[in-house]
Amino acid sequence: MAAASPSSDTLMSIEDVQDSLNRSRASIYRYANTDPRVLNPPFNLGKLNAEFRQDHKDPLLFHPQEVARFARDVLRIKGVKVNVLNGPQNATEELLTEMLAELRQIRLGLTRGPSVENTPSPES
Repeated sequence: MAAASPSSDTLMSIEDVQDSLNRSRASIYRYANTDPRVLNPPFNLGKLNAEFRQDHKDPLLFHPQEVARFARDVLRIKGVKVNVLNGPQNATEELLTEMLAELRQIRLGLTRGPSVENTPSPES
C-alpha cells in the first residue's frame, strides 16, 4: 500500500516519494517526467509529473495527489491512500486567520443592527 502522507499544501521531495512508494531513488528518477533539454515538460500520464520549476537546479517536488495518481494508475498499486495532515501554520495562514476573525466580527456587528449607543435619544 502506498500512502502519500504529507499535507496537501506540502510538496513531496524525491525522498518522500521514495518512502511512500517503497521504491529506490533511481527508480523514482526513472519514473519522473523530466527532460534535460526542457525545464517543465508537458504533462505525461505514464510518468510521475513534478511541479513547475524555475531553474534546472531546483529540486524535483511532487504534489501528493500526483504521487497517488501515479501509484494507482501506472504502478497499479492497490489501496493507494493520501493522508492530509495539518502542518504548522505559516505567517500567511496566521494573517489570513486573523483577517477572517476580524471580518466575522464586522459581519456580526452589521447583522445585529444599530447599537444602543448610536440611536438618537428621545430628548434630541
